[in-house]
Amino acid sequence: MEYLFTYGTLQDLQVQEYIFGRILDGKPDFLSGFKRFENAVYGRYPLVLHTENEEDKVEGMVYKVSIADLKKADIYETSAYKREKFHLESGTVAWVYIENSK
Repeated sequence: MEYLFTYGTLQDLQVQEYIFGRILDGKPDFLSGFKRFENAVYGRYPLVLHTENEEDKVEGMVYKVSIADLKKADIYETSAYKREKFHLESGTVAWVYIENSK
């Protein structure tokens, strides 16, 4: 199993049902050293940017997911985002969608 930290539309139950075919079981957590910016992608979706200031925190949800789930989420997130692993405040190491600066 893998962990996926979400801070935007992937928390929406209808979006989860559409992408994964089920509602994910998650718990609240925080991503330190990042700030969340609204409407940053396509003028509509949020994005987190790495500030490296541990006082900056993004609130979100962390879910246990499979590799197949991650591949589905990659398609949903498009090339506007890339997926990288980071440590969450709880100590969990989770995948996070961040800016794809290719």
